Amino acid sequence: MSDCIFCKIANGEIPSEFLYEDDNVVAFNDLNPQAPVHVLVVPKAHHDNFVDDVPAETLLSMERAVRAVAERTGVAESGFRCIMNTGAAAGQTVMHLHMHVLGGRGLGEGLLPA
Repeated sequence: MSDCIFCKIANGEIPSEFLYEDDNVVAFNDLNPQAPVHVLVVPKAHHDNFVDDVPAETLLSMERAVRAVAERTGVAESGFRCIMNTGAAAGQTVMHLHMHVLGGRGLGEGLLPA
């Protein structure tokens, strides 16, 4: 999609520092972090959301990116949260599939409600 911000970031049209990249996905810090660690995992191919017939290899790449991001940001041992919003009513503000990886403080410390 020519006007999708995440397509432009994932495909290098908008410069960004990637914490992880493979053939299918990229991961980068959220510009408006809601936790000490707040990374977005974004497929390079455009999919509106999680239920948009996403290929299995893309979902596997997302899982691998989450694991790598958790290790690189130091939250693999302490724990982290993964969130995928689907649709505007669920809080999805960019209509390109993405996963939030949040960590760095506990749920009881204001990370997000359970």
